[in-house]
Amino acid sequence: MNDKNKVIWVTGAGSGIGRSAALEFARSGFSVAASSRRLSPLETLEREVEHEGLMFHLVPCDISSPSRVEDAVNEITSIAGDIDCLINNAGITSFKPAEENSLKEIRDIIETNLLGSIYAIKAVLPGMIKRKRGTVINVLSTAAIEVLKGSSAYAASKAGLLAYTDVLREEVRKYNIRIIDIIPGPTRTPMWPEEMMREHGSKMMDPHEVARMMLDVYINSKTMVTERVILKPIGGSI
Repeated sequence: MNDKNKVIWVTGAGSGIGRSAALEFARSGFSVAASSRRLSPLETLEREVEHEGLMFHLVPCDISSPSRVEDAVNEITSIAGDIDCLINNAGITSFKPAEENSLKEIRDIIETNLLGSIYAIKAVLPGMIKRKRGTVINVLSTAAIEVLKGSSAYAASKAGLLAYTDVLREEVRKYNIRIIDIIPGPTRTPMWPEEMMREHGSKMMDPHEVARMMLDVYINSKTMVTERVILKPIGGSI
């Protein structure tokens, strides 16, 4: 298969890093399936690129639902082909002290960020094993490896996915499957509260730069795997 005919599935493509990744990969000639819980952000994205002649497919999906993940994978493979790369980006958070987080908030964060990402991996993994080829790129957070107060559930979800995929990487090497963890620090995305963006937004990383790094580690690794990339604002933590 020509590299540029490979199918890239991006979750959480409606905004932030996921949106930038969908654009970056599509504009580099790949066939991109863009997923988000809500359709409207995907339609806005599609209108932005409709005159560029890109291979772009909208596949709404709530990744916290295993059945919807399975349906999304079936739809992608039927309209675009086998998924060569999964970009696990969908995520939610709550900027509250642990004592103020409700059980529902904690459950929603874990079900989306951790379990949803695992559901997506499990859905694409059998095909990758069969083809003996594939890449999973997880968009994590420095909250997985550093203390970020006010984000205990989010940190737990990202650290859990990091641990899960560290083990997975060793188990699937024999199938020529690459597991890549991108661990960005503060990035200008809608996830941050408006007050935080006003105060620190200018110091945060550009999501397009993070997306370009993801593209680089995907296309430039033929006989090796970039296992973990930590990205931080050049001025340091905010």
